[in-house]
Amino acid sequence: MKALSDRTFFVVEHSRRKGAVVINFFLPQTRLSSMPVKHNRPTNVRVKRSSAGLGLFAAVRFKKRETIIEYIGKRISSREGDELENNSYIFTVNSKTDIDGSPRWNTARYANHSCRPNCESVIRQGRVFIIAMRNIQPGEELTYDYGKDYFNDFIKPFGCRCIKCAAPNPAKPKPSPKKRKEAISPS
Repeated sequence: MKALSDRTFFVVEHSRRKGAVVINFFLPQTRLSSMPVKHNRPTNVRVKRSSAGLGLFAAVRFKKRETIIEYIGKRISSREGDELENNSYIFTVNSKTDIDGSPRWNTARYANHSCRPNCESVIRQGRVFIIAMRNIQPGEELTYDYGKDYFNDFIKPFGCRCIKCAAPNPAKPKPSPKKRKEAISPS
């Protein structure tokens, strides 16, 4: 058992399912100390390098409209979410509630923005799910549109690095290389 803080301990166990890891959190100074909270690492997706840093990739085939993963984290008030202005993992559920998805065990946080996404976020009964918009093959990066406000606040100032925006446009001609001016030597 490892200490996360003076009040929280955790144990990492390997599940019988291939690739699954179970993290049990124990709160020893409460009456719920014997009841662990489990976070299963999903086996249908993988986190790895993408054009925008780390990204979420399909490990299996997903059919159109299939639920891929839930965006999880601490539920906080919208006011608390606004105060955490540097936290780009805040997901607005409604006018009163946000989800702070910053913990690394929230695997859905690695799904990047795209101007041409293959997924969408759907809110059902106060929970956020990432859903396939089309059939997705194993190895494809899972992306969704973060919305206009997030795009303008966090992405636009630095430039969008999604596949659509980063790919060269074949309709646009490439600028011709500048010719060097050569000095005319007196003969």
